[in-house]
This record gives sequence, structure tokens and C-alpha cells, in this order.
Amino acid sequence: MANTHSTEPGRAALVREIALAGKLADVARGLALEYFRRPLAVETKPDLSPVTVADRAIETEMRKLIRAQFPAHGIRGEEYAAEAGAEETWVLDPIDGTKSFITGFPLFGTLIALVRGAVPILGLIDCPAMRERWIGVRGAATELNGEAVRTSRCAHLREARLYSTSPDAFNAEDWSTYDRVSRSAALRRFGGDCYIYGLVASGHCDLVIEASLKPHDYFALVPVIEGAGGRMTDWRGAPLDWNSDGRVIAAASESLLAEAVGALRSG
Repeated sequence: MANTHSTEPGRAALVREIALAGKLADVARGLALEYFRRPLAVETKPDLSPVTVADRAIETEMRKLIRAQFPAHGIRGEEYAAEAGAEETWVLDPIDGTKSFITGFPLFGTLIALVRGAVPILGLIDCPAMRERWIGVRGAATELNGEAVRTSRCAHLREARLYSTSPDAFNAEDWSTYDRVSRSAALRRFGGDCYIYGLVASGHCDLVIEASLKPHDYFALVPVIEGAGGRMTDWRGAPLDWNSDGRVIAAASESLLAEAVGALRSG
């Protein structure tokens, strides 16, 4: 589990990177709110997911800022080709929850991660319409709008409040497994995209189980969850990396994670 008791060492080592992440999120928030709930052309990408001019405008501006301040760093975003760089790579999702965004649902967000090798060392979730921003740094406490937050510490699946974004994200086999496991929880809800991970970090829900995520969807979430005292892995309990299969768990505690992994593996 991440060290959430000593906040200075992690943050002190990444002062410039944290400041840049905040600037990236500010730019993304401003642009997103310019386009939100206004007439907007929507295109369908080859993977059948939607994209808008807002997604592309935000990522373009974020890339400019990164190149200006850290020209040696790599960049991987959802909308444009990867740019190779040094050991550190910025991973960007300009609008996580584009389907929410284009339908006026306010729980979309921007995800920003800094990954060293295959380890996310900085993660940011910004939800523009809610004006809420979670920042997680490896080895430091997660903050929401500048205040430290903690997970609920829920320890058992039977007591857990579980969220997932959509049943449509699961294939038939994964849905069968998810459906069985999720019905063992205290309650399950759907919807929320990246916002639900912020809710886990802040202690309002306890568990997220999802599938079909890509690195730009999950890397930013890991430092946020773990800096708040939770754990985030794949369905086998392995750390998330560039080659993860997109099936993820975010849990409020180590014991809840272990229980969820065990349940997903059985039957």
C-alpha cells in the first residue's frame, strides 16, 4: 500500500510536474466547459467510440504545454499518436466519458498521469462541471481540491458499495463473472466514468470493477486511489501496466481487494 503518512517526500520530488499537471487540468477544464452542453459535432472512431472537437482541442493544448516544459518526456494520449521520450511519459485522456459529455451528463473528466517506466507516479482526475480535482502522488496523500482524503477502509465485499460505468463495457464472459461477484456486494450502481474512482478515494463508495479500459483510462487513477489508502490492480491482483488487459479493480482496502480478486477468480 502507498505510504500515505509522509506526504512531503513524494511531492517534493515532483514539484514542477505537479504544477504542470495542474496547468494542464486548468486548460482542459476551461476548454471542456466552453463546449459542454452546446451544439457539438460528434464523430465515431474506428473502435466505435465517440470523439469531438473538444477532445482534440484539449489534448492538443496539453501536448503543447508538456513539450514546452518537459521536451524530453514522452506523451501518450487518447486522440493522437504517441510521442517517444525519456523514462517519464505523460498519459492523457482529454475527456474521459465522452458519451457523458455529449449527452450533458456532468460526471465526465480529464485524466492526467505521469508514468515512470511502467509505474504511475502522479495522477490527476479533474471533473470540470463538478469543479472537483483529485491529485495523487506516489508516496503521498491524495488531495481533493487541496484537502487530504481517505478511502472508507471497507474490508468485505458483502458490505461494499460497488460502482461500474456501464454494463456495455463487459464482454459476455466478463459480464457473467462481474454479475455474479457484484450481486454479493451491499449494492451496485452504474455510471460515472472517472468520477467514481474519485468517490472511492474520498470514501463515498468502496469498490469499482470494470473492463475494457486502456492505459489512458487507468494510469491516472492508480496514484489517486492508493494515495488515499486504497488499492488498484487488474482482476488477478497484478499491478496495472502498459500491457494490462483492461480489467481493473479499485478497492478501498487491501482486504477488500483480496476478497474481490478471489471472487472474480472463483466459479
